[in-house]
Amino acid sequence: MRRVLRWSVRSVLLVVVLAMGALLTMGRPLLFGPKARAVSARTFEVTEARLARGEYLVEGVAHCFQCHSPHDMARPDLPIVEGMRGAGWHMDSAPGLGNVVAPNITPDVETGIGAWTDDEIARAIREGVSRDGTALFPIMPYQNYRHMSDEDLASVVVYLRTIAPVRNELARTSLEFPLSRIVNTMPVPLEESVAEPAGSERGAYLVELAECRTCHTPAVQGQPIEGLTFGGGFMFKAVGMDTPVHSANITFDPSGIAHYDYALFDEAMRTGRLPGRQLSGVMPYAHLSMLTDEDMRAIFDYIKAQPGVRHRVSNADPPTLCAVCGETHGRGNLNVKTN
Repeated sequence: MRRVLRWSVRSVLLVVVLAMGALLTMGRPLLFGPKARAVSARTFEVTEARLARGEYLVEGVAHCFQCHSPHDMARPDLPIVEGMRGAGWHMDSAPGLGNVVAPNITPDVETGIGAWTDDEIARAIREGVSRDGTALFPIMPYQNYRHMSDEDLASVVVYLRTIAPVRNELARTSLEFPLSRIVNTMPVPLEESVAEPAGSERGAYLVELAECRTCHTPAVQGQPIEGLTFGGGFMFKAVGMDTPVHSANITFDPSGIAHYDYALFDEAMRTGRLPGRQLSGVMPYAHLSMLTDEDMRAIFDYIKAQPGVRHRVSNADPPTLCAVCGETHGRGNLNVKTN
């Protein structure tokens, strides 16, 4: 799932391992917490336009509840547990990692974000700093959301205030050392305004908010592999999943989706169905079904314009070691490293 499932949490040990080089020059954040701007008293006016836009972003494009809700892991479509939308989810546990928990983002005052100010929520979304000044684990895609426009950010905050509060007390994310310190080096304060995307930038903007690149690019220790952007093979494995799922190659190389026209792309994105098979619920098609035709077309056109990547990936074939991405996935043995 993006961002549920951007959770190949283990790979976010990404950013993380790379950050180790910066450790020597970032002693203060490492020891005392992330760099963070002071929150302001700003509030976001509630308007019908913002409520509608916020719903579209939260429920659709950014599919926030894919990560912030528990799922029925016994079903292939991984539906959200009834009555628990936005109530948080214990996403992953692993040696060297610790426990990663997507918090309750409903307006419940005691266990959710009901007591947070608008700017505290805004800072968490785009800058990766929680209400108490601690750094969020970067499975929360705040680095993507830095590109979210000011108006879209306001709309998201306004809409989150309106969803049904759910009392659901969860343990907080607890990371093992040294990861618990390294994450402090990642947030960067955002002081400047972020404008709405221009018409020609629309597809790139939507792809960023929907995390298409993140989920469909394989990584080593969380670092995207150069030359494999959108080439698939990123592994998703969450608590309760019996079998890992690897993302598809969505480039227009013959090993990817070169055979897709817009109609097939649209159907797959909205229904999770392809001729003869159903996609895993890791793919947030239940949320992406909300996209307008205009936005879906913009995403399609942007992805189609990206360089093709030769990388065969399948979840229907027996997993074998892939020389290209280093993962073990279906058709991995058919891939040959060329450089």
